[in-house]
Amino acid sequence: MSETFDVVLVGGGIMGCATAFELSRRGVKVAVVEKGALASGSTGKSSAIVRQHYSNEVTARMARWGLDVFRHFDERVGGESGFVNAGFLVLVPAEDAEGLRENVALQQGVGIDTRILSPEEIRDVLPGAAASDLVAAAYEPGAGYADPHMTTSGLAAAARRHGTRFFLNREVTGIRFAGDRVAGVDTDAGPIDAGAVVNCAGPWGARVAAMAGLDVPVSSCRAQVAVFGRPEGQRGPHPVVLDFAHASYFRPETGDLMLVGLIDPSEAEDVVDPDDYPEHTDEDFDVEVGGRWVERCPAMESAVRRRGYAGLYAITPDWHPIIDEVPAGSGHFLCNGFSGHGFKLGPAVGLLTAELVSGETPSFDARMFRLARYEEGDPVRGRYEYSITG
Repeated sequence: MSETFDVVLVGGGIMGCATAFELSRRGVKVAVVEKGALASGSTGKSSAIVRQHYSNEVTARMARWGLDVFRHFDERVGGESGFVNAGFLVLVPAEDAEGLRENVALQQGVGIDTRILSPEEIRDVLPGAAASDLVAAAYEPGAGYADPHMTTSGLAAAARRHGTRFFLNREVTGIRFAGDRVAGVDTDAGPIDAGAVVNCAGPWGARVAAMAGLDVPVSSCRAQVAVFGRPEGQRGPHPVVLDFAHASYFRPETGDLMLVGLIDPSEAEDVVDPDDYPEHTDEDFDVEVGGRWVERCPAMESAVRRRGYAGLYAITPDWHPIIDEVPAGSGHFLCNGFSGHGFKLGPAVGLLTAELVSGETPSFDARMFRLARYEEGDPVRGRYEYSITG
């Protein structure tokens, strides 16, 4: 016998749990179906950087809203997000300087606390940085990073308090329609009936969309993160850094560690089966990103590699998500393709998706996230070559 809910969410990462929280606190009867454990896909291996530096007003507003949730998580959601206010620094070479200034002006226009730094001021925020190749930088003192597992668990716990049911280690095997409307999902443990289904399946998003007869341009791509131990004398407070000149990022981690990864569009070429891929870093990757980090911060030359891991990005052609009801009026919603920069948007995406499902006026303009933009030749465009940054 099937159980009946108002909405079924497929996927128990930050998007599924944030949407469940927002829907359930509106009195909606929600089920979350997750094939593994909570945050066992992209979310759990996210670097969890929380910044507001975006090229588009919509995503900048969403990131600002999300940062406020992370900073006041206990008040807004309940529990802890593990947020660390480390600050966020964007470093750019000459070719990106004008785009940086335009972005900062846009962000300041929506109320984001950010400012331009000169090469001399960069060293005040990032002591010992090699900055001779830099023209300018942007700095967000209120940004930082969070803990992806704590954040997801906190959202899930809040959703449970409002009545959401979580079905873990249960895989969706089909999406059912009655005429033009969604009727529910089939799972490996039996059917679940619902008047709406939201696909928050991350790297499995295209696979789940195909169950509804849709071909969505979301690829599951391997993304590596190297972990280094910081040497003595370099273990104090440290901002999160996005280094365009070296197409890399680095951020501190508990235990005097540093996470180092790429902001390189070539990661979209490493398409993998999300159920079967190497979950460790390649040795040449560690050498490459470690070298980029040391070029920017020479004092880190004696850092020691501790370990590394590989997670998954769900990448779209323009590196921006698809948040849409497809077909229109069907009760079938897509919430996919966050392309490695979705964690920070999670709270705002949960709000936006819940509003779309509930038929409310959305807090953020969802039109730029419509699936049809690709057919229309109107992809989201950023001001930087490295579209992963948004």
